[in-house]
Amino acid sequence: MKSTKFYHIALLILSVIMATSCSSNQKSDNVEKNVLENIATRVSVRTYLDKSVDDATIEKLLRAGMAAPSAMNRQPWHFVVVTDKQQLLALSEANPYAGMLTEAPLAIVVCGDLDRAIEGIGSEYWVQDCSAATQNILLAANAMGLGAVWTGSYPIKERCDAIAKALQLPENVLPLNIIVIGYPAGENFPKDKWDPKKISYNTYNNN
Repeated sequence: MKSTKFYHIALLILSVIMATSCSSNQKSDNVEKNVLENIATRVSVRTYLDKSVDDATIEKLLRAGMAAPSAMNRQPWHFVVVTDKQQLLALSEANPYAGMLTEAPLAIVVCGDLDRAIEGIGSEYWVQDCSAATQNILLAANAMGLGAVWTGSYPIKERCDAIAKALQLPENVLPLNIIVIGYPAGENFPKDKWDPKKISYNTYNNN
């Protein structure tokens, strides 16, 4: 009788373990699907609704940016959040490819703080670090139903100088880009950029 009771208890424990395992696997599959879908559906959005982005959402974007990898963990980024209409207009004039700033409610200017950059031969790694932070912000924006577009600044000196003047940046802080952000006006469809011809394994080849 006792053995039968223990047998049923063992079966119950096993079923719980299996159910937990299946649930964990399903959750893992869903996370993977959601992450990959978010990456695949990210698009550059240049038209926006007349709707502001709240502070809590902006903080989430910035937290995503700061979660990026950086060489030697120097984190040489500085983010300038711009919501003032006059400042957005000034930035649109500083960057000829950022004209959509006149209609957007938000811009995040991703800058490199050279005082926090690696010294010597790795000094330009700040560009890679801040680019990784930029991509994180773009993906976070897409996940939250926002539209965003990366507009480049560095290394074009005239553009960087104009942005630095508008934002009153110190000499050690260089603007890498302006991310224009808002709620999309209309639908935007991603491009299929998958191209096996651009892939090599182990050594470079053109096959």
